[in-house]
Amino acid sequence: MNLAVLHNNDADVLADDPAREAREDVERVAAALAEALEARGHRVRVIPAGGDLSFVETLRREPPELVLNLCESLAADARGEMIIPGLLELLGIPYTGSAALSLGLALHKDRAKQILRGAGISTPAFALIEKLEEAMEIALPYPLIVKPSREDASTGIDFDSVVHDRAGLVHAVSRVLRTLHQPALVEQFIEGKEIYVPILGNSPRRALPLTEIHYGPFYDTRPRIVSYKAKWDLESIDCIQTNSGPAILDEEVEAACVRTALAAFAALGCRDYGRIDLRVSEGGQPYVIDINPNCDLHPEAGYAKTARNAGLSYPELAESLVRIAFERSQMGAQHRAHPPHPAHGQGSSGIAAESNGRVHEGRVVVCA
Repeated sequence: MNLAVLHNNDADVLADDPAREAREDVERVAAALAEALEARGHRVRVIPAGGDLSFVETLRREPPELVLNLCESLAADARGEMIIPGLLELLGIPYTGSAALSLGLALHKDRAKQILRGAGISTPAFALIEKLEEAMEIALPYPLIVKPSREDASTGIDFDSVVHDRAGLVHAVSRVLRTLHQPALVEQFIEGKEIYVPILGNSPRRALPLTEIHYGPFYDTRPRIVSYKAKWDLESIDCIQTNSGPAILDEEVEAACVRTALAAFAALGCRDYGRIDLRVSEGGQPYVIDINPNCDLHPEAGYAKTARNAGLSYPELAESLVRIAFERSQMGAQHRAHPPHPAHGQGSSGIAAESNGRVHEGRVVVCA
């Protein structure tokens, strides 16, 4: 196939970018995916997406059969992530991953949590703070964690983000409002395991083997969280003592994690692939803490590692992403040309069916 790998090209846009390392990483992911797909016999172009939108003309002039959309921002603004799918749809070019609405909802964490709660999916209690004085009115029980409400990749999160009193809360909220210029999401901090559920496919939809974050002794006196430094500063003690590996869970808890993750993925209308981040309380209750419909696809990142545990090499994973997105786009074109009778449409039973699977270490469970 004639493919294009589209990635944001904005690591140097801001003089002081709190997410610079994450933006730089996308270029490496694009190169790795292109290499893997070329090894599978595809013709691949890597196209950087800049704020001048010149990439639109490049795509219009020589449209590929499919775009692998890796754009996580545009002009160093994470909100630009949802612009890319809209542009591709206007151009009539199929692309991998979720549509604009799902990306926008996942980025606006308070909106995503409202949808989850409305669907009966467990997520920590929260409040959105737009003015510092509102922090004085919060009645949530401590400990709490304070996050930017419009970022991903752990941007703006460090040990001071977990707070145990009003003074710490005011300080953390003030920092988000002042330095990241966006509302702060204040969320109940769930003590317990941090579990990642990678998801692949549409119909059927698969949960890849679950991943657990394992914290070293450094974290005995610190909050057990994956901060920005732990994720992107590879030389830091935070990163060195934050490792991922197969999840160690009771069978019932594991099944609950898969059900919760698949339900959350469906609730936001996500598609093709993604990752749901959970915290599991000491009582075994999973809580959705983040939805990543455009997760890191670097060959050494968690998603690709779990795919390998499920028997998919990196080139095979890349091929799967192409096949899943292309088949979905072709099916969508057929449905637009021949709308199905309402009785044949997807209803709530489709979501319920996706929630019945269970993952066992080292293999993929198909939740159809």
